[in-house]
Amino acid sequence: MDLATMLAAHAERSGPGRTWPGRAGAAAPAPHTREARPGGWVLALVVALLLGLGLPWWQGERAAARHPVTAADLAAGRAALDRVAVRDGPGPGGYARELFGDGWVDVDGNGCGTRDDVLVRDLAGVVVDDDGCVVLAGTLDDPYTGAVVAFARGERSADVQVDHVVALADAWRSGAQAWTTPARTAFANDPANLLAVDGPANQDKGASDASAWLPPEIGYRCVYALRQLRVKDAYGLSVTPAERDALDDALDGCVVVPG
Repeated sequence: MDLATMLAAHAERSGPGRTWPGRAGAAAPAPHTREARPGGWVLALVVALLLGLGLPWWQGERAAARHPVTAADLAAGRAALDRVAVRDGPGPGGYARELFGDGWVDVDGNGCGTRDDVLVRDLAGVVVDDDGCVVLAGTLDDPYTGAVVAFARGERSADVQVDHVVALADAWRSGAQAWTTPARTAFANDPANLLAVDGPANQDKGASDASAWLPPEIGYRCVYALRQLRVKDAYGLSVTPAERDALDDALDGCVVVPG
């Protein structure tokens, strides 16, 4: 029973039409007049505060339950968090997009660019051009916001974007500055680090690491942290102390299911 229903039921029981036990149909005797005591109001205030403080926690738990992970996934994430190097300072500057290759390429040899491969993977109801590659339309169940976003190639193409889960500029600061250009190109086109997402949310994220940005959809933050850790661990990329703390906190919010 929710709070509103409980209050309504209480009002019905204590209202003027209440019957007195032992005398069916008889009205309850009028109460003695007395000064109001502050204790009841204090108790009500404490309960209201507790409910208010508990609401964000409950909402977060319920949201996380929509994106559960297995115990093995969480254990792997924790192990990766222990392995990744923690660096002092923000890392080197000098990032430029062209240092990670010339946009989307066909890394898997299927004749299609990586962006279209990701859209086919992540969208529902996909409509593909006659060339068998270019995605013309589809629907995204966006993990970052929880919204459903319609995709149509053309003026509104940017409504759905392909995000680098570990942003390229973050990767550069974290160790990719020491790689060769072919290695950085492969990283920029690795499907394990790519996700079709809501365009404005992706723009809001920009080049941020986990200490500066996490998905607005609170329930997805655990999965997002696991993906970031999987990528950073696999590629030997580092984290800052604040970033490590943010990832650790996100893992604390995971909802685990058997498997």
